[in-house]
Amino acid sequence: MKARPEGHSAPENTEDPQYLAQLLVSAAEKHPEVGIRYLLGRADGESTVQTYPELLDAASRILTALRERGLRPQDKVALLLPDQRDFLTVFWACLLGGFVPCPMVPLPGDPARWAAQLAHVDRLLEHPLLVTTEAMAAELPPVPGLAVAPLERMRGAAPADRIHRAAPEDLAVLVLTSGSTGNSKAVMLSNANVLAAMAGKSDKQELTAADTTFNWISYDHVAALMEAHLLPLYVGATQLHAQAAVILEEPLQFLRIASRYRVTMTFTPNFLLAPLSAAAPGVAEEMAAGGEGLDLSALRHIVSGGEANVVATGEAFLAAYARFGLRGTALWPAFGMTETCAGSIYNREFPAADAGQEFANLGTTVKALRMRVADDDNNPLPTGEVGELQLNGPMITRGYYRNEAATREAFTTDGWFRSGDLGRIDEEGRLTLVGRSKDSIIVNGVNYFSHEIEAALEQLDGVSGGYVAAFPTRSPGSDTEQLVIAVHPDFDQDDEAALYRLLTAVRSTVVMHCGFRPTHILPLPRDAFPKTSLGKTLRQRMRRTLEAGGYDAVIERVAELTVRRLGGHTPAATDTERVLTEIFAEMFETVPERISTTASFFDLGGTSLDILRLRHQVHQRLGVPDLPIITVLTAPTAQRLAAVLDGGRQAGPGTYDPVVPLQTGGDKTPLFCVHPGVGEVLVFVNLAKYFVGDRPFHALRARGFNEGERPFESFEEMVTTYVAAIRERQPHGPYAIAGYSFGGAVAFEIAKALEAQGERVDFVGSFNLPPHIKYRMEELDFVETAVNLAFFLDLINKKQSLDLPGLLRPLPRDEQLAHLLEIAPQDRLAELDLDLPKFTAWAELANGLTDLGRTYTPTGTTRSVTVFYAVPLRGTKEDWLANELRRWDEHTTEPNRYIDVPGEHYTLMGPQHVAAFQAVLRRELDRALGDGPLREDGE
Repeated sequence: MKARPEGHSAPENTEDPQYLAQLLVSAAEKHPEVGIRYLLGRADGESTVQTYPELLDAASRILTALRERGLRPQDKVALLLPDQRDFLTVFWACLLGGFVPCPMVPLPGDPARWAAQLAHVDRLLEHPLLVTTEAMAAELPPVPGLAVAPLERMRGAAPADRIHRAAPEDLAVLVLTSGSTGNSKAVMLSNANVLAAMAGKSDKQELTAADTTFNWISYDHVAALMEAHLLPLYVGATQLHAQAAVILEEPLQFLRIASRYRVTMTFTPNFLLAPLSAAAPGVAEEMAAGGEGLDLSALRHIVSGGEANVVATGEAFLAAYARFGLRGTALWPAFGMTETCAGSIYNREFPAADAGQEFANLGTTVKALRMRVADDDNNPLPTGEVGELQLNGPMITRGYYRNEAATREAFTTDGWFRSGDLGRIDEEGRLTLVGRSKDSIIVNGVNYFSHEIEAALEQLDGVSGGYVAAFPTRSPGSDTEQLVIAVHPDFDQDDEAALYRLLTAVRSTVVMHCGFRPTHILPLPRDAFPKTSLGKTLRQRMRRTLEAGGYDAVIERVAELTVRRLGGHTPAATDTERVLTEIFAEMFETVPERISTTASFFDLGGTSLDILRLRHQVHQRLGVPDLPIITVLTAPTAQRLAAVLDGGRQAGPGTYDPVVPLQTGGDKTPLFCVHPGVGEVLVFVNLAKYFVGDRPFHALRARGFNEGERPFESFEEMVTTYVAAIRERQPHGPYAIAGYSFGGAVAFEIAKALEAQGERVDFVGSFNLPPHIKYRMEELDFVETAVNLAFFLDLINKKQSLDLPGLLRPLPRDEQLAHLLEIAPQDRLAELDLDLPKFTAWAELANGLTDLGRTYTPTGTTRSVTVFYAVPLRGTKEDWLANELRRWDEHTTEPNRYIDVPGEHYTLMGPQHVAAFQAVLRRELDRALGDGPLREDGE
């Protein structure tokens, strides 16, 4: 049955649509053979096609299921659907029913932040229905009252017999701003807003039904929805959609897809252009050798927004691909915001209109949109003067849902929207942005809010509260903004060891929080932080000071301090050392001359996330495939790594040594951390970075990973081996021993053995494990162990970890393991250097450790244990502490300490919690060992 409109009495037979649902209905009727191609991987990979009639039918069926749940027009529906086809189907089901969809993305690896965001959205949107998949529903942190509807249970309904006829002013879509700690705002976009935007975009871009568009941005970004989905649907064009990971992992796939599918219009943030330019010579070599190459002659324009466009970068990109048919006018710098329904100002004259400029102008507005620049009192400024960009027109949001304060702040008294960007308008009406008045940084097209970064840094020891500033800068010719961090240390800055530790901790925390390194970290005195009368730091003034050279002396001092603390400068002595210093320099955004061959990859700023990049570069530049992760851990300097590579010993020393020195600086008592049940120590890499210059941090790695190594045959053999290795590194106490999960029991036995040898053990730490482990070990057969290993390595999600053992158990062992790798993300397998033989060996090693745990019963005592407890794998934290962890009291002669830490069992040392965890751990080590400063309360 054909769906019929119902509700508001807008005219149905009109040339211009009156509400969004008409767009899909019209496209299905007028362009029945056209639709959406979903690319499942690379350009040459598989894809599926969904015509507009098929999308309408699928959405209509989900609409029926949503109505059966009692939803009424204007009810809110949060969409948490990573599959693009699923997302668009439910998105349109909402629009057909007059419900208001709100796209969301998960915050993986951080249940606390994810729970806060879910709870915030649940409150803000007045308890919306959350539509997601069963697998993702199983991963959701507990949020009281959250209404969750798995999409799988809504399939199979009959098509709806009517669609809702919305009023133009009715709310159509809510789009969350970038706040990620429970303070996101929801931008209200009405039917009239979006339709006005579509009319303006189609007029400016001149799209028709003959066009083919391409998108790789996720749908929580307004450009993906408006520019790359609704706009082609508005004109009846064909549209392609690919997963973001495909492009981010290999930027050239962006142009390969455009070439293969004859794309005529697409969108990308500016940051993708530079790596594409760098890849062009390789494409030319490929074509010369008879390869597929590229044909970009169909590509009429690439809209580039999200951050400022550097003219030189854009010109280089156009020149690099001219030989492949790319037009010299194909790049269109543009401006848009969520509040303007994405792109609303376009430069169709690039690069001719931008000759001699550093940054491209953004062009002129779409029809019906007005813009002005204004002074601090919102008075319009003359042509050419710099002020805040303000906008007015039918595509502008009317504000933020249930946030009157933010709405008032966003608009002037005469009704203009305040963009927060600083710009000027020339005599031809073209806009050029020159900065930002809002407190955010845009790096590679992504917004990062200053106050969120500052809040994370204020957790660190040595940072003076209220005297942290995060602000952007842009180096001349840079393709994106860079982040600058200014802090006031709460200690004497002449203490170089403490200052270097702080610089390292700040850098590591920013990497964990944002995924990239700050360009500068500035330790400044209090009076270098300009403040308002209310105490707000004037970040823009600090940026101006930086760019005027006011902090040059501080930057040079930090650089000199870093060289000294890394042991001085030792230049490259061999070709391999030279190439490695070049790789390190590129990764850490400096010049090779500043990289000492004796400086550790990790001390320079490398994290576990960077190891994949390093391995890839070593393969590309030195022809060494499959560089083992353990080689990077045990030979982290250019000098030592070059010696291993030149000697052909990629796996490191031939004799087994369980001790992996992750951090060797500092004069305090070393810490030895025992591996978890998977046997590997990569989990400690990010934690160890916070100990730079403080105390050595050694990890203990199980035997059996390297070729020819025999796994341990008993728990006692493992403990004896570790004790001997520890004493070889540190002959006498006092000792500090800790263990994560399974390693907690091992650490306890090591402490007992050392004490039996007459040595002092002043610190024994257990990271979230009770003394009795065999009960858990006895629950684990081989398939459970392999599945837990896959979950620990982020190869599968929590729901899969619960469901898979029963499904896989009837299969032969090799098929069990093969299935786990088949469903794992391929980029994660590459990051971990895993294939089936390696994963099989790892699973068998982990199963062997599980077998050892089944034989283990704790006996005897040590002096005391410090237990760091997080959310357990099962049950509540309170029950875990009371009934399991406090059994450590049976095995100590003095009172134990039980320390509550954030996160869950598998995330307490993950990116979002490691900064908080390290501060607690370091404080407890200083207290127990007496080699750190005491606080005023005596702790």
